[in-house]
Amino acid sequence: MRIGIVGATGQVGGVMRAILAERQFPVSQLRLFASARSAGRRLPWADTEIEIEDAEAADYSGLDIVMFSAGGGTSLALAPRVAESGAVVVDNSSAWRMDPDVPLVVPEVNAHALDSIPKNIVANPNCTTMVAMPVLKPLDVEAGLRTLTVTTFQAVSGAGLAGTAELDDQIRKIGEGAPALTMSGTAIDFPTPEKFPAPIAYNVIPFAGKLVDDGRGETDEEQKLRNESRKILELPDLEVTVTCVRVPVYTGHSLSISASFSNSITPEDARRLLVKAPGVE
Repeated sequence: MRIGIVGATGQVGGVMRAILAERQFPVSQLRLFASARSAGRRLPWADTEIEIEDAEAADYSGLDIVMFSAGGGTSLALAPRVAESGAVVVDNSSAWRMDPDVPLVVPEVNAHALDSIPKNIVANPNCTTMVAMPVLKPLDVEAGLRTLTVTTFQAVSGAGLAGTAELDDQIRKIGEGAPALTMSGTAIDFPTPEKFPAPIAYNVIPFAGKLVDDGRGETDEEQKLRNESRKILELPDLEVTVTCVRVPVYTGHSLSISASFSNSITPEDARRLLVKAPGVE
């Protein structure tokens, strides 16, 4: 298959490239796209290197699948043009997730949504939603999911390369002085935070993402988990309460989920279902 990656120089773009190789995806041609300032650089692929193309100026004709991870603005601007060229767009941003004509897919949960792709665009959910869905789907089928109360613990990688760099910079500058924080949170002169609302090193920040003006006083990370869960599970009235927390971990999110159901289900029932659920380990 002829594959393209838009946002190839970013953190997620690099992971996309690595997974294509790791899983031996049948790639007959790989093209890499990024901003104009990155055009001309070369990135490794198999036994060769591929030159990065300017995503805005490129001709996408002939590609079968183009994966986007370059931010919502880029996806909104370019995805329709790429889709019209004949490729199926798989978008990693939030730009298309709630569009009723764009399937929002977790393959282990709702692959049937791919039966209809009116705009030639497929969205994948936010990172925390993706983690929760394979666990919640079999429980919903068994007992009827009614409410969710979720606390996420999100690594700095969720804020991109700048997020991981900020944590690393703060830890390095603090050095061996961190134990002084035992007696006072102001004992250390932290570097001024830029990516997060407070220093992230040796800290936990109950605020991940950006505040949204929806009357709930919530962040976009919290809003995404609620709205995306409803769409993927096909439960438009699902009650979801979310608190998203940023933690000083480089990569790997965790979630604490409390759920209530319409029908009786025991912990033993849940274990029995989850041990054989696709995507759950």
